[in-house]
Amino acid sequence: MADHAHKLEILRGLIKFKSNTQKIWGVLILLTIVTAVEVILGIYKPESLMASFLGMKILNWIFIILTIVKAYYITWDFMHMRDETKSLRRVVVWTAVFLICYLIFILLLEGGYVFDVYKEGFVKTDF
Repeated sequence: MADHAHKLEILRGLIKFKSNTQKIWGVLILLTIVTAVEVILGIYKPESLMASFLGMKILNWIFIILTIVKAYYITWDFMHMRDETKSLRRVVVWTAVFLICYLIFILLLEGGYVFDVYKEGFVKTDF
């Protein structure tokens, strides 16, 4: 860690706490609210969010974005990435970004191949 004092704020200093215990409860409440929004949207599935945007329903985009927000806060606060040095944060983030991009590439490539096999039968790929 860069220094041994944990920052007692969330949302870029918008909400400040007096102790680590208060901060843990604050982050837990924030994550609970985000999860509750996801569950409510999943149960009711508003018709206005069922339209398609970039090949997927808007509701699914909202789920993906809220999941990324939760993952960010869990990593940032509970895994103490905020208190690490800038270089370590960059190494962790850029490695994850690279692996996620690679996973998306592999899934799209293999998904396209499987689609072609179902559509046209056997497909021979010459690399």
